[in-house]
Amino acid sequence: MAADRILAVDMGTSSVRAMVVMGGRPGPVARRSVAVALDGSGLGTLDGDAYQGALVQCLDDLDARGALNGVSLVATSGQWHSVVPANGRGEALGPVVTWFDVRPAAPPGATGPVDPEAFHRRTGTWWHRMYWTVRLPWLRAQLGQRVRFLGLPELVLTSLLGEMPMSVSMASGTGLLDLAHLRWDDEACALAGVRPGELPDLAPAHWRGRLLPGYANRWPSLRNIPWMPPTGDGAASNFGSGCEDERRAAVTVGTSAAVRIVQDAAPGATLPPLPWSLWRYRVDHDRIVTGAAYSAGGNLFKWARTVLRLPEESELEAELDRVEPGKGVWADPRLGGDRPPGTAAHGAGELRGIGFTTSAVQIWAGLMDGVCRLVARDLAELETTRTTASGYADVVLAGRAVATSAWWRRAFRAALAPRTITEVGEPEVGALGAARVALSSR
Repeated sequence: MAADRILAVDMGTSSVRAMVVMGGRPGPVARRSVAVALDGSGLGTLDGDAYQGALVQCLDDLDARGALNGVSLVATSGQWHSVVPANGRGEALGPVVTWFDVRPAAPPGATGPVDPEAFHRRTGTWWHRMYWTVRLPWLRAQLGQRVRFLGLPELVLTSLLGEMPMSVSMASGTGLLDLAHLRWDDEACALAGVRPGELPDLAPAHWRGRLLPGYANRWPSLRNIPWMPPTGDGAASNFGSGCEDERRAAVTVGTSAAVRIVQDAAPGATLPPLPWSLWRYRVDHDRIVTGAAYSAGGNLFKWARTVLRLPEESELEAELDRVEPGKGVWADPRLGGDRPPGTAAHGAGELRGIGFTTSAVQIWAGLMDGVCRLVARDLAELETTRTTASGYADVVLAGRAVATSAWWRRAFRAALAPRTITEVGEPEVGALGAARVALSSR
């Protein structure tokens, strides 16, 4: 396995990346940015055709460099929670609704699960606008026609492979999967109003896909090379950060931010305890990932730098040296609203403790500190779910956004003390993690 050359594709929210992983280590990479459509209504959508085109450009780029030569396997990771209506041929009938989108609402008079706590234990989720239990009825009402529902990875990969059943990892992000028994949950499907033929088939553990002839001709090095079912982006990021068991918690700051641990969980096994404030999804048929996620991360970093007109990096860091993490401006960083189980709409952010002497740099520090505070709160809850380890978890801090600011990394260290903190400099932890999941599951 050490000599394996794996093509790892990461279908993220703000970009598509393709990286060749050699012996478990990062190699040549290609990336293309993608634009999420946002507006004041809470909309957050992607153009599926443009997204698929961005992925094709990445593979064209690697192929032109000869980087695809010798690839023996293709592994993918993709964003959880996305949904797109499609026809029977797997073609999109509208834009991809991403996790950014806070417009979906439950139908009038709908009451949710009979036993919310039991539902949460089974599916790892809540009856919430993030999940298909709420999104499918809302989308169906918008369309007024019979459709199939796919996630972004299924939409994109169907165009390349001709068929793409949904992996248990991607299915767990819909909120419709019984996590222990790896099947669609009856109550969740009833809440979603699921009709026959509307959901993708679930991929068996050893499913493998192959490129359609047209794409096999375009990239001859990938002809007859197997494609593995996608891994959810958060789970892949844990593996890319080296957090493959419950001894280490991954704190990842990409477009959004999250804290997670991975645990073994064979099909049918009793799952570890799950506090109400945490979600749980599947890595694959043999492992689960538990954690919390936030709508603020690299997107908040980018927004604040632009709106506050902050100085360039070296000058900014020099000014931040005078700001003590955890002191000064208090901020609620939920500008994009809550990720579940919270229900705050976009625009829920707050600033407190500012005056005429408060600088833009101090406001920025308060916003970044707010993210650290949320992570610290939920990491303490997450540590209670571990069954083979006790005390504080070691923490691995990763992600392109946090890597750009020494002060933000210092703020995380202060908020997460006294835990041991390790930093990972590799920015493509999602793609690298997809390859490592593939290596560990073969």
